Amino acid sequence: MYVVIFTAKLKQLDEGYYETAAKLKEVAFDQYNCIKFVSCTEGDSEISNSYWHSLEDIKNWKQHADHLQAQEKGKREWYESYEVQVSEVLREYKYSD
Repeated sequence: MYVVIFTAKLKQLDEGYYETAAKLKEVAFDQYNCIKFVSCTEGDSEISNSYWHSLEDIKNWKQHADHLQAQEKGKREWYESYEVQVSEVLREYKYSD
């Protein structure tokens, strides 16, 4: 399993941002085998972790036409800066009551 860690410093987010994010999340699950997606925003910082079965799924997702358009719009309008890390998950621990 792999995780893509997306960390961003935000500019001003508009309704289009939230609509685009929801649409792209759906596409990631439906077309590219995304396993799990978790996102948190605090102040002007956002971190989103998406979990994937393979590097190939991540590569294909990155090249999806709508995702490419959103990346460009993000650079122009939504993000002051961002960083992406792709890592392999070596272990996973869980607890639930």
